[in-house]
Amino acid sequence: MTMKLADSWGVLQHRDFRWFFLASSVNRFGSMMTSVAYAFAVLHVDNSASALSKVLAAQITANVVCALFGGVIADRFSRRVVLQSTYLSSATVLAITAWLLFTDRATVPILVGLGALAGATSAFAQPAVHGLVPQLVPRRDLQQANALMAFVRNSAQFLGPVLGAMLVAIGGAPWALAIDAASFVVSSVLLLPVKLPGVVRADTGIVHELREGWTEFRSRTWLWVIVLAFGAMNAIQSGAILVLGPLVAKNTDTLGIKGWGWVMGAEAAGMLLMSLVLLRLSVLHPLRAGMLGIGVGAALMIVLLGVHPVTVPMMIVAFCCGAGMETFGTGWNVALGERIPPNVLSRVVSYDMVGSFVAMPIGMLLYGALATAVPLQPLLIASGVVYAAIALSTLAVPSIRTMQRLPEHADEPLLS
Repeated sequence: MTMKLADSWGVLQHRDFRWFFLASSVNRFGSMMTSVAYAFAVLHVDNSASALSKVLAAQITANVVCALFGGVIADRFSRRVVLQSTYLSSATVLAITAWLLFTDRATVPILVGLGALAGATSAFAQPAVHGLVPQLVPRRDLQQANALMAFVRNSAQFLGPVLGAMLVAIGGAPWALAIDAASFVVSSVLLLPVKLPGVVRADTGIVHELREGWTEFRSRTWLWVIVLAFGAMNAIQSGAILVLGPLVAKNTDTLGIKGWGWVMGAEAAGMLLMSLVLLRLSVLHPLRAGMLGIGVGAALMIVLLGVHPVTVPMMIVAFCCGAGMETFGTGWNVALGERIPPNVLSRVVSYDMVGSFVAMPIGMLLYGALATAVPLQPLLIASGVVYAAIALSTLAVPSIRTMQRLPEHADEPLLS
């Protein structure tokens, strides 16, 4: 089902969502260069896959450890205040990191510690964001709200890798982190006008609240199966793309640092285009389309990195990978927003984060070690094949394969 272009942007008529969207957009554009700049900043301090894997693993590990508490906090207190607090904390961590890089005081152990702090603060932000959107828009606008946010996020990611790689090439990586720190501060201020319903603070204790979230999580087969699958898929992707990708690029003449920036930009372009499509096209089976898209696209990108790491072919495959990733991301957010009760949504998201991210640091450390022990080409090819097999196997679950969008006023059907 398609809709008029004006209708697809009509979600901005909701005042509180409009302010939230503006704050999120400023933050996204401020952060657009950070991912690429940060990876090459670590490699500048220590040019090894092991060093990069340690920093990234510390960030993800801290994120996983704090995620469940982040969900409890976001369900118990005002999600706006929680998000503002995490923004200001992230700004502080980024500012310190930038200063250390500017003054050549950064070392791998220090970056590991700062990475852990960054991961811990973001663990409180993501459940709050996921819980906020369904509070700010009616159900009928959930896909458009998520797709519009994705459009801005992907626009930033499209420009960011290219600009970030160019900035690194001329020795300016710390500036990207400083810009990101400033954007967090501005975003926190822009959230001030957002008004949410009053919060009734629970007095049942953290253990009870975690148990309540766990009950909601495990009662839905489609939910825990996909989270379990992404635990393995993210371990593969984090090791193959986040650790081996920059290493292959830096040490391959046919790709290089700038080439890797273009590849990451192409992936973001695929996500950007798909987010525009999803603004106008309603996806009837969000999980089926998402798992097909991400399973095929990401697997091809990993395989090609091993077989033919040349800029233009990698850009083409990365574009397709980005389109698949966005199809899944929007479909997943819509499924959560439609089918999880609002009062436990942040806790369910936190269990999603733990299950999806827990194996990422293991994957990063494993691939960092394997990079010095086995040839990269067969490692990457095998990784891509296994990734696709895991993703596509989830479609054997009927509730994933057949799930459809809910009508605006419908209760959740018995879909386990």
